[in-house]
Order: sequence, then structure tokens, then C-alpha cells
Amino acid sequence: MADALKIGIAGLGTVGASLVRIIQQKSNELAVTCGRPITITAVSARDRTRDRGIDLSTVAWFDRPEELAEKGDIDVFVELMGGAEGAANISVRAALQRGLHVVTANKALLAYHGVELATIAEEKGSLLNFEAAVAGGIPVIKALRESLTGNAVSRIYGIMNGTCNYILTKMEKEGLSFAECLKEAQRLGYAEADPAFDIEGNDTAHKLSILTTLAFGNQIAADDIYLEGITNISIEDIHAAAELGYRIKLLGVAQRTDTGIEQRVHPTMVPVDSVIAQVDGVTNAVAIESDVLGELLMVGPGAGGNATASSVLGDIADIAKSQPGAQRVPVLGHPATTLEPYRKAQMQSHEGGYFIRLTVLDRTGVFASVATRMAENNISLESIVQRSKQHLAPSHHQTIILVTHATMEESVRRAVASIKSEGYLFGEPQVIRIERPKEEG
Repeated sequence: MADALKIGIAGLGTVGASLVRIIQQKSNELAVTCGRPITITAVSARDRTRDRGIDLSTVAWFDRPEELAEKGDIDVFVELMGGAEGAANISVRAALQRGLHVVTANKALLAYHGVELATIAEEKGSLLNFEAAVAGGIPVIKALRESLTGNAVSRIYGIMNGTCNYILTKMEKEGLSFAECLKEAQRLGYAEADPAFDIEGNDTAHKLSILTTLAFGNQIAADDIYLEGITNISIEDIHAAAELGYRIKLLGVAQRTDTGIEQRVHPTMVPVDSVIAQVDGVTNAVAIESDVLGELLMVGPGAGGNATASSVLGDIADIAKSQPGAQRVPVLGHPATTLEPYRKAQMQSHEGGYFIRLTVLDRTGVFASVATRMAENNISLESIVQRSKQHLAPSHHQTIILVTHATMEESVRRAVASIKSEGYLFGEPQVIRIERPKEEG
């Protein structure tokens, strides 16, 4: 049997501790399936005294991850600290420059430095694997880098943040407000004490930017994504969506268009009978549409110690099975030096159109005025409903719900701005895109 693959792990939080536990418990099985033992020889974490429920008595301890990357007796540097800058960035670069293989679960690091890191890895002949960085336990990176070779991807979309999906699911199932569901998510550990990164859509955007590069061969463009979070989704929106036959999900969507690549993250209404509408709680789902395969939908746990550690271990196993000097799969699916500059597309018309909720003064002529503003912007309406139920609007106000046919983003924004200028609008209008998966036609 070949020599052991020596692993150094930087970061012993939930994922890191789970990874150590799995490798130690399954050492014999891993040696057989990988053709060589996998041994943890060094670790780095902030607190040596913390009880993590794992045996670290036989491994070398480094207080600084950079030192582990530069001097540790390891073949693979596993980065599980997080963050785009600081120790994670410095130590991963040091490991790659040294010629070590690297495995990371750090989507922020890849979103902002992925092309540079891929370039170093390819120059050094090292592997840089990051399956756990996107959608936890779902093997979407391997699918895009390897399994879909020969397919031309046209669109990729999905639910990529378990915190947001849990909140939206709980709002619908239990009729609770966003604030109440967020508090419960924090109590259960699904949301951080400061949840902004998740609920404002940034986490999904980082993941989407990586998938976009793998799918379309462009340089990563994490800051060129249209971004909306879920903080403005109300229980009224949830109820209205259900009555119209939809559920609300936070989706990340990337697609190739005639004018470039479109990337967007926002709340979306999806048909209640579509597969992606059934994905609830902290579960993630990623759909890939391509010319040969059609649509591939992968669903699974998107976070958590074991799910993420499983993907990290899969990346380590791939390294253990790789042959020295063998042809490497490019880190980002295409050689880093050949990635095309990102060309941001104009926002396209959306097949499902838009849901627009307006709370307006209850007076004569308002309903007609709203319809007129839509017509002036060439927006065709699938339905327009006027309501005055007390649970939908305060006294002396009414709610108008519009569902449009396919139309341009710019047209909707112009129409809404025109309505706001009329003086009869109460509060901010709610605009939510409607997506119909390809299978729905």
C-alpha cells in the first residue's frame, strides 16, 4: 500500500472537529477505498484547551495556520477557518506556493481570490479542491468540473442558503413573521447572532459567483451580482403567493444571454408543484440546465458539521487517489489563464413575470391609475386583484396585487416609480420575480 497521505487541518470548529472524527473513525475503510491511509498529522486552531470531543494527542499543534502551511509535515492543507482575507488567504497561498494540495470550504476566499489561487495551484501542479464551499454536501462542484464535460450549460439556479430557506419555510408553515422566524433560527443555530450575511443574500452571491465561473468559463465576479435579501418578505407576501399557486424561495440564478452573463440573487416565486418548491428547511438544491443532459437537480443538506465534512473528505479522498504527474482537472473547470473577462448582461425579461403588491389609499380612481401606469410601460398583466381585507391593509387602505406576463426589469421599475410619484401609495411596494423552471414550460 502507498505511503499515508498526511493532512494538516486549520480550523477546528464544527466542520473541522467533524472531519477529524470521521477520519479517525473510518481510517481502515478510507485506506482501502483510497489505496493509502489518510492520517491527520497537524492542526491549527485558536484554543488548545477547548474540549472538541476528539483525540488530538498524537498530532502536531500550530498556533498560527500560516506556520502550519509553511512548515507542517503535511501533503494536504485543509482550510476550514473562513473569511476572504487574513489568515485563511495567507495560509492557503503559502500552502500552494509550497506545492501542497489544498482543500477548502471557504466560499468567500474563492469568490474574491479564486482565480489567483487557481493560477498558483496550476503553476505548481497542485490540486485545489473546494466541494464544501458551495451547497454543503451536494456534489455540484464535481458535477460542473467533471461529470458534465461536453455539456453547454445555459442556466444554473438554486437554493443555496439554508438559513433563508428555513426562515421562509417556517413563515409559510406556521404563519409567523420574518422577525419571529429569524429569532427561532438563531436559537437553533441556523442563523448567526449577526445574520446579515445570510439574510441579505451575500452568502448565496458568493456561492453563485463560483458556480457561474465553473459553468461559463468567465472570471469570478462576486461584486457584479444583482442582490436582494429576504428581510422585506412579509407574511402577507407568503399568503398571497400561496393563493396564487406559488411558494417564495431565495434563489441564486446565473444564465448565459446574448449580451453576457446574468447573475442575480433575490426572493422568487416558484410554482407550488415544481420540484424546487418542495425543498424546505435548511436543505439546499441546485439545478443545472444544459444542452445534452437537459435539467439536473441536486438536493441535499447544505450546511452542518457532517454534511460539510463529508464534502471535504471527498476532496481529500480524490487527492489520495490521484497519481503524481497525472493530468489535473483545472481548478475552476477551465485553465485559470484562459478564463474570459466577466461580461455583465442586461437584466432580461423573465418568463414568469413579476408579482407586485401595493398598499394604496382607498379612494376612487386608484385602481384605474395603477392599471394605466402598467400599460404606459408596455406591461401586460396576467391578473390584477383589489383587496380591502383588514389583515392585508390598514383601515382606509387597500391592497392591490398584480401578476405580470414576461416583461423587462426596467419596465417594472419605471412603472413602480411612476406609481410612487402619484401620492396614493402607502409604504414601499413589494416586487418579487416569478421563475418557472424549464420543466414547467
